[in-house]
Amino acid sequence: MQVCSFTDVPFPVPWNRLPLTAGQAMTTAYRMEKDSLGEVAVPATALYGAQTQRAVDNFRISSYRFPSVFIGALAQLKQASALANRDLGLLAPAKAQAIAEAATAVATGEYDSDFPLDIFQTGSGTSTNMNANEVIAALASRSLGQAVHPNDDVNMCQSSNDVIPSAMHVSTACAVNRDLVPALTRLETALVQKIQECGHVTKTGRTHLMDAMPVTLGQEMGGWKSQVAADLERVRSGLAGLMALPLGGTAVGTGINAHPEFSRSAIQHLAAITQLPFGPASDFFSGISAQDAMVDMSGRLRTVAVTLMKIGNDLRWMNSGPLAGLGEISLPALQPGSSIMPGKINPVIPEAITMVSAQVMGNDVTVGIAGQSGVFQLNVMLPVIAHNLLESTELLSRACDLLGAKAIAGFVVNEDRINESLARNPILVTALNPVIGYELGASIAKQAYAEKRSLKEVALERTDLTAAELDKLLDPSLLTQGGISS
Repeated sequence: MQVCSFTDVPFPVPWNRLPLTAGQAMTTAYRMEKDSLGEVAVPATALYGAQTQRAVDNFRISSYRFPSVFIGALAQLKQASALANRDLGLLAPAKAQAIAEAATAVATGEYDSDFPLDIFQTGSGTSTNMNANEVIAALASRSLGQAVHPNDDVNMCQSSNDVIPSAMHVSTACAVNRDLVPALTRLETALVQKIQECGHVTKTGRTHLMDAMPVTLGQEMGGWKSQVAADLERVRSGLAGLMALPLGGTAVGTGINAHPEFSRSAIQHLAAITQLPFGPASDFFSGISAQDAMVDMSGRLRTVAVTLMKIGNDLRWMNSGPLAGLGEISLPALQPGSSIMPGKINPVIPEAITMVSAQVMGNDVTVGIAGQSGVFQLNVMLPVIAHNLLESTELLSRACDLLGAKAIAGFVVNEDRINESLARNPILVTALNPVIGYELGASIAKQAYAEKRSLKEVALERTDLTAAELDKLLDPSLLTQGGISS
């Protein structure tokens, strides 16, 4: 019998590769690199060096890797830092230009395969910072024709402790601004268009999943639209906290080994590169030891997830049936719904959306726990905060577009079914309360429901109201307008 083991998991590099000796490296396409701890074997074609390879060997935990948007933000920080160090006279112009050009190439995603490190690594993200330093140094050395040092040159005036929190802010701000804000805007537009198309239809309202007073589809979907619009505003306002970067605080927030003007200059270059209004944090100590802005944005993303869960579940209920459920709408038939029941079609888009929502809510729990892990001068769960926030942003962005394009835009209203249910709704008797009183109204509703008769028929027998008066009082479309019937 074959037993599954860890070796079945497709990690980018075999998890159980043992350190190689110099002789082995020569015969197996590895080269020997050296750092402060000694020699280590590195794949011959890898741009990274010894410190990255040690992290590759040490952290064989998951298949999670930093996404391109994070690697890109990290590279942009290195580009901005090199330009600042040039301006401050700390780096020779040619060397600074070589570093900046190499960082620009990394930011395009061309070298993402040279960033193999697991998210679950040293809590400061030092391994990934050194990964970037080594790759950019290798590329810069090639173009310059002389050695560029990953620590002394690429990491000049920086520490992992201020670079990684800054990269977290930059990557999240870029992802939210580039992907989520437009996706929420498109979802809001899809809802507006659907309201214009079928918002006039009156249907049975429901509270506690039980029949209630009528509403229009426009009112119901208008509630969704308002949620999405509020989420859009929340997310946009949350970007402000991400604009403050602790770059320049270096190791503990004091700015040790950094030029006094480095932070201002580097972040000014970064703002020009990204076209986002980044600025230095007012307090480097909080920017490095705490991650409150990221926790805040995660909470805002959780609220977006709650909105999508609400809309997705409403759509599932409205689509339920087609015979034994509500059957108020028919969602687009996108794929067969069962491997055994022919003809079954399921609400696959709302189901996918609600799963995304659940994942994002779980990610927020992780971010909250990680956010409280700032011990003295450093938060030591930075990589997992970045991973979860960026994953949530990507999932929500795609989910919004999927919900708008493949569910909202394409569903068909089953007006006959809606009208049939509306006509039998005994709760319409609520409109008679101001005329006949609550107690008589309740008695009429119970009798109509028990005898499977219309409210109008029973009310004609038990009140002095005329047929014309009852038609006016019980008109569902008028009841959606609120107020007291007369």
